[in-house]
Amino acid sequence: MQSTSLNKTPDLAAVHVAGLTRSSFILRGALAAGAVYGASAVGPFVRGAFAQEDLTAPDVEVVNFALTLEILEATFYEEALKRAGLSGDVRTLTEEIASNENEHVSVLTRTVTDLGGKPVDNLKLDFGDAFSSESSYLDLAQTFEDTGVSAYNGAAPLIQDPAILSAAGTIVQVEGRHAALIRAQRGEDIAPSPFDETMTMAQVLDAVDPFIV
Repeated sequence: MQSTSLNKTPDLAAVHVAGLTRSSFILRGALAAGAVYGASAVGPFVRGAFAQEDLTAPDVEVVNFALTLEILEATFYEEALKRAGLSGDVRTLTEEIASNENEHVSVLTRTVTDLGGKPVDNLKLDFGDAFSSESSYLDLAQTFEDTGVSAYNGAAPLIQDPAILSAAGTIVQVEGRHAALIRAQRGEDIAPSPFDETMTMAQVLDAVDPFIV
């Protein structure tokens, strides 16, 4: 398998997501794709994962997937505030992002319920050694935010209801701001490329297969 030209994010491989819902299954696969090919690979994987069963996935499934991702992020930032020993600007930024993510969880939970679905819950998450230092926390935070933006970009074309699509757009814009602020804290380029890289579904599936049970 040739992937040396792509930006791999192996820290995603250390994140464990336990759960039996379709949304958690897709999230595990998306993280695996990101671990092998980079965060930009997540969007094509998400589109393909839904399309394998339905030409157009029902809105409730797409929203529940977004909810699963937001629960992962909200939990990550809440744990960081307790365990990562953050201080100064990094702690202030993390508190703001955590508040945003928790609000996303609340809104998406209500949306799934309003659509007649059952919101995902009881996710068990393990972030490895991400909280061993502020540096390792920021590294994974950047990866999560980049991955989150790619995931929303991949899921958005599957949404049928314009109102839900509009709401998703307001969330992904905030996720993009999170990514930029985290990058600034790390001294990274805020927008290293004007476009995300893309890859074929065959490449993504080859990458993900070893990680899926």
